Amino acid sequence: QVQLVESGGGLVQAGGSLRLSCAASRRTFQTGAMGWFRQAPGKEREFVAAISWSGGTYYADSVKGRFTISRDNANDKVYLQMNSLKPEDTAVYYCAARTGTGIAATASAYNYWGQGTQVTVSS
Repeated sequence: QVQLVESGGGLVQAGGSLRLSCAASRRTFQTGAMGWFRQAPGKEREFVAAISWSGGTYYADSVKGRFTISRDNANDKVYLQMNSLKPEDTAVYYCAARTGTGIAATASAYNYWGQGTQVTVSS
């Protein structure tokens, strides 16, 4: 069974940092590229970052230079290090996996999703 489980969300002050983790079942992880998306109240789900099996990365302009995506293929985990957080980063963050190996920035390209973890940044 394919599973993605996020953790690491919480409440942080503006300027602070959080590290999100996504634990994937072996079957999921071997499918290829992984991504992080987020959804704020009343807004559509938006792309944050993605990483290919080989480690290539791509970021949304809004987080470039502040967030870093990485993966640990040996332990089936993906991470999102978030620094210099802003109140507008407040959202539920979702881990996603796709069967394709290339990076994708659209939600429809991803086949599997986690349940989400809340990130709240206070001003």
